[in-house]
Amino acid sequence: MSDSEPSRLQFWTLYLSRFAGGFGSIALVVLFPKLAATLGIEGVGAGLFYTVFTLAQTVMVVPLAWAGDRYDKRIVLLGTLFVGIATYAAFGFVTTEPGLLAVRAAQGIVFTGMGLMTLGLVGELAARGTRANRIGRANAAAFAASILGGLSAGYLYDFFGGAREVFLLISGLYVLTFGATAMLLSADDTRISGFPFADLAVNRRILTLTSFRAQYAVAVTLVRNWIPFFAGYAAVNGGLAYPAFAVAVITVSEKFTNMVLQPLTGRLSDSAGRALFVFAGGGAYGLVAIVVPFTPRVGSALGLPESYPIVGAVSAAFLPLVALNCGLGIADSFREPASMALFADEGSDGDGVASSFGIRELVWRPGSVIAPVVGGWLMGNVGMGSVFYLGGGFAVLGALTFLGVLWRFHGANALGEW
Repeated sequence: MSDSEPSRLQFWTLYLSRFAGGFGSIALVVLFPKLAATLGIEGVGAGLFYTVFTLAQTVMVVPLAWAGDRYDKRIVLLGTLFVGIATYAAFGFVTTEPGLLAVRAAQGIVFTGMGLMTLGLVGELAARGTRANRIGRANAAAFAASILGGLSAGYLYDFFGGAREVFLLISGLYVLTFGATAMLLSADDTRISGFPFADLAVNRRILTLTSFRAQYAVAVTLVRNWIPFFAGYAAVNGGLAYPAFAVAVITVSEKFTNMVLQPLTGRLSDSAGRALFVFAGGGAYGLVAIVVPFTPRVGSALGLPESYPIVGAVSAAFLPLVALNCGLGIADSFREPASMALFADEGSDGDGVASSFGIRELVWRPGSVIAPVVGGWLMGNVGMGSVFYLGGGFAVLGALTFLGVLWRFHGANALGEW
């Protein structure tokens, strides 16, 4: 695909979809405690809020990916956007726990459909030599939404005095995205008959990628979720007991570096070799994660401040933790667009790009479901640091496994040729 103006408009339309999906998702995560308090949800009900979302995503990956490859991805994307408009509007009017869980499940379907279709369309529209760069830009839009949504959802809730107006604003964002997609995005004329998952599931390159991704899912789930725990959890339980805004700054730092660098690292991986970026980014992520528990010692050794304007009273570990989380974002920015482009490469040759991304999603699920349970047990029975050692270890092991499989089945030069 050339870089003509119509192509840029189509890519920017897809980036808008990525932004809308990310904004709605993070806003709901931030506002759920308020919704739970209002509806009297606690205990198992609170856990179900996250479970039904993941379950809906898992169940819908295969049918949505199949529909995207069999029919017009643009139509499937428009359909998920339409459901998203209704879903976010419904969040503002939910009055019961079952109602909230039902709408949350619908959000899982919307989030999955939008993710698969936008990435599938970006992968198809982009030329092979620009694919990782285009995917990196799409991911940057999602990260920008996470940052903006994460910082603004609470403010908007306080400004309006409730969640209904916030969700109606998000629904309006989806209306805008629906309109832009309908008017600016060309029809997708790719049609894949049969059941592409069957062939892609035994594709040797995809199997090589999953040897890394299945393990990396454990690493990212543990590290990304436990850094906020570490920063905000009570000191008596191994945390740093930082105020909420300090935790937000630490959390956003990883998303910021990821957002800024992915277009650049994607472009570099297009020319330098994507497998090399997957290996290097994954391994570096693990090494940085292992250092996280040592941030209090590092801060104390350097004599760093324990209080900052706006952030408030923290500890000497604050700056090292921000720096390490930025480092995690940098490492992952090398890995993610290259990995996604490799999956897109396999699906874009007529085998079904949506199904290729669907397999990518399914491979992630076991680790992302099991890891939080294991992390919780480790935190309570071994210590906070053990969570980061396990997460970092899985990332390094995944990178080494990927290197070994590449060497064994694709030759000694595969790391630089893929």
